[in-house]
Amino acid sequence: MAGLISRLRRLRHSDQAVAAHVRETLTQSLYASPQSLVIGAVTSSVIVVLVAMISGRAAMLACALAILVVAGIRIVDALRFLPMLSKDRASCFGGKRQELIYRFGALAYSGLLGTFGFLTLIGTEDGELQLLAVTTAVGYAAGIAGRNAGRPWIALSQLCLAAVPLALGLCLTFEPLKAVLAVVILFFVVAMMDITLQTYGVILRATVASTEKTALAEHHAAVARRDDLTGVANRTAFRERYEAQLEALTWSEESERKGLAIYWLDLDKFKEINDSFGHLAGNALLSGIARRLDEAFGIDGIVARLGGDEFAVIWAIRDKEEAIAIGRRILDLVESPVHHDARDLNVSASIGIAIAPADGIDADTLLKNADLALYRAKDSGRGVMRFYEPVMDEKIERARDLATEMQGALGRGEFYLVFQPIFDLNGRGVQSCEALLRWNNRRYGEVSPGEFIPIAEGNGFIVQIGGWVIQEACRTASQWPNCVTIAVNLSPIQLRSANLRGVIVNALAASGLAAERLELEVTESVLLEDIDGSLAALQAINLLHVQTTLDDFGTGYSSLSYLSKFPFQTLKIDRSFIADLDQSPASVAIVQAVIDLAAKLGMRTIAEGVETAAQLAQLRRTRCDAVQGYWLSRPIPASMVTTMLAGETPNTSCRASPGANPT
Repeated sequence: MAGLISRLRRLRHSDQAVAAHVRETLTQSLYASPQSLVIGAVTSSVIVVLVAMISGRAAMLACALAILVVAGIRIVDALRFLPMLSKDRASCFGGKRQELIYRFGALAYSGLLGTFGFLTLIGTEDGELQLLAVTTAVGYAAGIAGRNAGRPWIALSQLCLAAVPLALGLCLTFEPLKAVLAVVILFFVVAMMDITLQTYGVILRATVASTEKTALAEHHAAVARRDDLTGVANRTAFRERYEAQLEALTWSEESERKGLAIYWLDLDKFKEINDSFGHLAGNALLSGIARRLDEAFGIDGIVARLGGDEFAVIWAIRDKEEAIAIGRRILDLVESPVHHDARDLNVSASIGIAIAPADGIDADTLLKNADLALYRAKDSGRGVMRFYEPVMDEKIERARDLATEMQGALGRGEFYLVFQPIFDLNGRGVQSCEALLRWNNRRYGEVSPGEFIPIAEGNGFIVQIGGWVIQEACRTASQWPNCVTIAVNLSPIQLRSANLRGVIVNALAASGLAAERLELEVTESVLLEDIDGSLAALQAINLLHVQTTLDDFGTGYSSLSYLSKFPFQTLKIDRSFIADLDQSPASVAIVQAVIDLAAKLGMRTIAEGVETAAQLAQLRRTRCDAVQGYWLSRPIPASMVTTMLAGETPNTSCRASPGANPT
């Protein structure tokens, strides 16, 4: 008995320390089996009504009526919460308030049953009626021990209220056997209290374990749907929430918001941040941008990192003007510097925008269309946003198909070179040939370099293709006379490639071509992007004794500064000046000035895009060193170059005259 009292004291303290969500789960267990509550209430009520009616005593009838009323209330209360429990709507459960309601009904019902038994024992002499009253109360008390063990104070109070009045009534009859029965009932109460406490301990441990397991599962689910680096939603969570918003929206005229816009962002040249300042700087930049976007759009919209340097923002809009305003705000947020390690990191973004329902009503279609718009935005330059337009589908699908085809094009032998001769104006000979890349695809046939070169630069495949061009050009030129050089264009990505020097060395070694016979051409736009990196790359090339040429000279922004900074041996005058050479005195003056400046700096000059005899004559008067263009020769296969050079006599080798159009 002392142990039981000690356990009751501990129960009071431990029950108060139970977490709120655990207490709520335990309270729900009171309603876990409404069927047993209904059966118990109905059978007990029927028995007490029959006993009261047979006895005819007013007090028993009044008590029986009270039992009926309380039983009815408890049945309604239990059935009211049945749908919530069956649908797992725990959040709708009343918690502490509902426990108080249940406690009041349970204690009132138990107390009335015990009182009815007491009245039957002292008010009637009918042994059968007494037996019915006592067994009903004791049976109810026995059921309580297990059914309500989740809230032990309710169960223990019910036990006492139902059984103690019976023991008291049995003692007041002053009959020895009934007194013994009273003692037995009291021992029964003690035993049932012990069982209730043990059952409660098992239920509590199981509930706590289940709650912790559920909490852990919810934590893992939340982590699985959150981007580890930035803390915003990841692709999985983004897809789930986006589809949910699409399903929840109604496209009615009365709706304040007329569309749901998806902004698909790709950071421009983010890789350069990683390469220049390290991955920690790149991570700081991603986190800073994600934090800004989430603060601006995360509460009423969706912000997610889709992977790498791609983000998405979902926002409900009224009209296209608002969509444009939101897009500009996103661009501003991205372009604001992120401070890291005593420096400001700057980046811009390209944005593709698709709006539901105009551009689609399901997530797959809208994501595809936003991606198409992003592709167009990236193709248009930096810091640009583009809305989806149906016409994008065909063009961008073709571009993507070409990108896919490009992956195996080298292995299938689809790339090939043609060569455009460059004629020396002083010696009237072929001094060089420019290697030009062509692609004859198995599906699309001849693909324009203007179409596939940007694709190759966009997906980085230009490095592999460019390496092949250098190797093939060197191999071909090794079969020509030693006085003929080969010119190869370098893309910006190639120039910044770490293995460019190795590619050049291997190509020269494999072909046996002298390094002085290889000329690598770069445009001014390449130099604008990374002056220090470009300077280092060009110096490394010159150390190999490979010649370098500044292509398209005059189309950049600070051309003259390049002549003093960069180690070029040749300048190529852009065709835009040559086109008006026979009509515009200004063009003549510009070309003459460039040629004179190059001569003073020890550089040779080549005029490209010569298409008329008048242009050629004017270039002779300006003392240009060499010329190139359709008037002299179109790009031709290597076999024709070999034939052209092989047909010259020893005395005229490398001296085919550019005075007439040979084509």
